[in-house]
Amino acid sequence: MPHNYTNPRIDRPNQQANAYQGRIRLSLSKTIWVSAMALAGSIGSLLTFSWGAFALFIISTWVTLCIGHSLGRHRRFIHRSFSCPRWLELLLIHFGTLVGIAGPLGMLHTHDVRDWAQRQARCHPMFSQNSVWYRDLCWQVFCTIDLDAPPRLEPEAEIANDNVIKWMEKTWMLQQLPWAVLFYAIGGWGWVCWGICSRVSVSLIGHWLIGFFAHNEDFNSHKLRDWHIRDVAVQGHNVSWTSLLAMGENWHNNHHAFPYSAQMGLEPGQWDPGWWVLNGLARLGLAYDLVLPERTVLRKELIRLSH
Repeated sequence: MPHNYTNPRIDRPNQQANAYQGRIRLSLSKTIWVSAMALAGSIGSLLTFSWGAFALFIISTWVTLCIGHSLGRHRRFIHRSFSCPRWLELLLIHFGTLVGIAGPLGMLHTHDVRDWAQRQARCHPMFSQNSVWYRDLCWQVFCTIDLDAPPRLEPEAEIANDNVIKWMEKTWMLQQLPWAVLFYAIGGWGWVCWGICSRVSVSLIGHWLIGFFAHNEDFNSHKLRDWHIRDVAVQGHNVSWTSLLAMGENWHNNHHAFPYSAQMGLEPGQWDPGWWVLNGLARLGLAYDLVLPERTVLRKELIRLSH
């Protein structure tokens, strides 16, 4: 029997919350963190360029974004779209934390509140990302929002009571340090600038950019939709030209339609590097219980669009 999609962490009957009334405020911690990484990444990387450092930047960015953020934090930790051994899950989440956006619990909170807001009939422009690009960039990267009537987010016990996850949350910025020491020992300051600072600052901007293209209604030339969700404030869009750079996260219309699916590129030609890696892990016996659209909830508000 089809029914509306709900997230048990945040969706509750008769909840007195709204997604559109709130105040944007500058986050001092985010501003200092992002500014420091951007300054060190831009100036330091120019002064210390080497092909080895640049190769480290490419490899570490791919590992943290694809293996860490896309697989570890998004598809596994937030959506539980596949299972894996405990040691591998924690390693993937650690790599995702190294992206430099937030700790695992902070990322879950940001993701679930935004997802909840976008599924309401109306939401604040910070959640819809329908402002002009420079305002949205400022909001997403340097600011936070205090809703007048926020929803109550309650992570499941296996997450809320996980001491390792709580430790990762408290130390998420500091987790760059062991890698910085290792990179310095191997390649000096050039490897630190490229492997830490440039990687973090580029990843932050790239993460914002994909989200902006995937949600902002003024960039229709870059976006495609196979699915429409009725009675929601925001539709996700597929940003086809970024599939390899975005690790498959660019198939955002598919993701809005099937949030629990481990596969995001669903149609022929929709490249999904995250899914390729996950398939490889499954063949090695390191990933299992992979959720696909046919195993997700049949949603009555979901409409397939004709082509």
